[in-house]
Amino acid sequence: DLENHLTVLASDAFEGREGGRRGGRAAGGYVEQAIAPLGLLPAGDNGGYFQSFASRHGTLRNVLALLPGSDPACGDELVVTGGHYDHVGYGNARNSFGPFGFVHNGADDNASGVAGLIEIAEALAALPQPPRRSILIAFWDGEEQGLLGSKHFLGNYPTPLRGRRIVFSINLDMIGRLRQRLEVFGARSAVGLEELVTRANNLPGQKPLPLAFDWKVEADSDHYSFLRRGIPTLMFHTGLHDDYHRPSDDVQLVNLAGLEPVVRLTL
Repeated sequence: DLENHLTVLASDAFEGREGGRRGGRAAGGYVEQAIAPLGLLPAGDNGGYFQSFASRHGTLRNVLALLPGSDPACGDELVVTGGHYDHVGYGNARNSFGPFGFVHNGADDNASGVAGLIEIAEALAALPQPPRRSILIAFWDGEEQGLLGSKHFLGNYPTPLRGRRIVFSINLDMIGRLRQRLEVFGARSAVGLEELVTRANNLPGQKPLPLAFDWKVEADSDHYSFLRRGIPTLMFHTGLHDDYHRPSDDVQLVNLAGLEPVVRLTL
């Protein structure tokens, strides 16, 4: 299933999924169609999954789905698990290392994270009992244009989420090129997060991933939007590579065998 979602999202048909363009809009439609049958609640505007907003790049759309928590004692607390679904289209001098004018499919950046999120949403929806806290599955638009989707969300909660307080978030960005290790950002944003990740990585019957905790905080993905608001936040990332923001970031280079354990760790 991960491979199927990845192959579709990183196909030429979506023209590089640029936010505000027809390819980006089509990619958002695909994400909506993938999560709508799961039974999660629409958490966007007007009873739908989309949270639309205007930008200088055109209309952008976050895709938001909510799994209500099972414990009334923490009913107002929200965990956000997200990743951006946009990429850089055909590339230009501002967003690509070239060559320009070719579809940049962004298989790793970030079709890999989106495929993982869809599978996480399906796994959560299938649990016999939901987790104690409500979980928002969020697919951000406009990340490549300045973290626009996550920034807009944090300043403009849709109606289904008003009155809730985000207590934790996880961001998946470029998780498709696992080589030696999984990079973990944000573990110092709350006491105990490093231990939490380490324990989740060492569950019985599960081969642990080599982890590398990185302490730098940079505005290079949507986790930064949450960190600057003081929200405890982790990001999982399998590292930069020579195909970053180039047309060569394609499906055949994704480590599918490594993608699955990263998604399981996130879950």
